[in-house]
Amino acid sequence: MKHEWKKQEKEIYGVKTKPCVIDIPAWKYIILSGSGNPNDEIFSDKVATLFSIAYKIKMAYKTLAEKSNEITDYTVYPLEGIWSTASEKGYLVKEELQYRIMIRQPDFITREMFDNSLEAVKSKKYNPYLTDVSFETICDGMCIQVLHKGAFDDEPASFEIMDRYCMEHGYRRMGKEHREIYLNNANRTEKVNLKTILRYKVTDIENILL
Repeated sequence: MKHEWKKQEKEIYGVKTKPCVIDIPAWKYIILSGSGNPNDEIFSDKVATLFSIAYKIKMAYKTLAEKSNEITDYTVYPLEGIWSTASEKGYLVKEELQYRIMIRQPDFITREMFDNSLEAVKSKKYNPYLTDVSFETICDGMCIQVLHKGAFDDEPASFEIMDRYCMEHGYRRMGKEHREIYLNNANRTEKVNLKTILRYKVTDIENILL
């Protein structure tokens, strides 16, 4: 059976334009960190680096998977990014953004599979970013998320909707960073057709007061 996240994980990725609160468990990711403007070539190169490893892992698993395995293949997960800024300015300065971009890995992918795939990619062509790729487990916990449609620069409007939902339903945002999940390729999609899941951690205000 082939695991396809779009079809089999609709509760996570089938997000609507109306905010919802969801509990996100611990998942495995391959990750690259950095800072600066996401429109710069360096960012694009790091994204390409992650996908080169993600597809290598996928092909290695598909080759090794036994016919008795319940899952013998899977669709590579979409690019994600955790974003924050060190800027104290009251407006967005893209050059001061800090990010951790990542691609989720299925639960059955092991560190050994990652290590072997990473070495295989390294052996083909020199890439300065390969040495910085890590394999980690991250648990987001309770979060609010919403589907943003359109250009990345228009995301503040969707964040306002999320913030208002939190105020009206008794939730408080935890920290300043947020996660973005890119459901389509920004390089091949018109800005008006972009679909991005926006997510940030929250807590129930009642729990704070207890």
